[in-house]
Amino acid sequence: MSEPSLKTMSVGAGPAARSIAMRVRQGGAPGLIWLGGFKSDMTGTKAEALDTWAAPNGRAMLRFDYSGHGESGGAFEDGTIGRWLEESVAVVRNCCAGPQVVVGSSMGGWLALLLARTLLQAGQANDPILTGLVLIAPAVDFTEELMWKRMPPAVQAQITATGVWTRPSAYDEGGYPITRNLIEEGRNHLLLGGMIETGCPVRILQGVRDDDVPWQHAIELTSRFARDDVVLTLVKDGDHRLSRPEDIDRMIAAVAEF
Repeated sequence: MSEPSLKTMSVGAGPAARSIAMRVRQGGAPGLIWLGGFKSDMTGTKAEALDTWAAPNGRAMLRFDYSGHGESGGAFEDGTIGRWLEESVAVVRNCCAGPQVVVGSSMGGWLALLLARTLLQAGQANDPILTGLVLIAPAVDFTEELMWKRMPPAVQAQITATGVWTRPSAYDEGGYPITRNLIEEGRNHLLLGGMIETGCPVRILQGVRDDDVPWQHAIELTSRFARDDVVLTLVKDGDHRLSRPEDIDRMIAAVAEF
């Protein structure tokens, strides 16, 4: 079983240019594209498990780190949904051709939907064709719905006045810097206010014990899809990460549908 090759590419121009690290596994169609979560990287449990499945099944796979994450360049504090979407679109267009299945976790679920919309609207002949989306605890519109609207007025005032607030996190003892730019720029990409058109079937896995993305958020998201081929699976004892062996099995089963 050959290992995926580690590559880099530059995204953006001038001072905004940043180096994006990616791991590319050669294989057959439909290829797999992994989009990770906020402050996660491409070597996480679910990403590695997906790659481990892709190899013996002869499937191509792409995974990469957003700027400010993992092995990619750039500062995390400079990150916005639009910036990370730009990187996702550029890397996918550079590395993928033909049918693809996108697997997005947490923030990656939001970016997967934005990627699908971008490719659908662009209508470029050489763009990859998305044949399925698998969304794991999708944090759609999280900067607004799950962050800003839930912040105490004092925190909102701090972000507005100073431009940043450090959010405590169970995954990082140093917390996460939440910038005013992240919140404000995120408003350009909100999806829950209208219908969502993906152009392909969607499978959603959501833990009921998720403290970061409530299961009700997934119900709201499901109601927004314009097509009928959307299946939401609620995992009653599942948390946000959904990284237990039984959770991994559910993810692989969803991917294997396509």
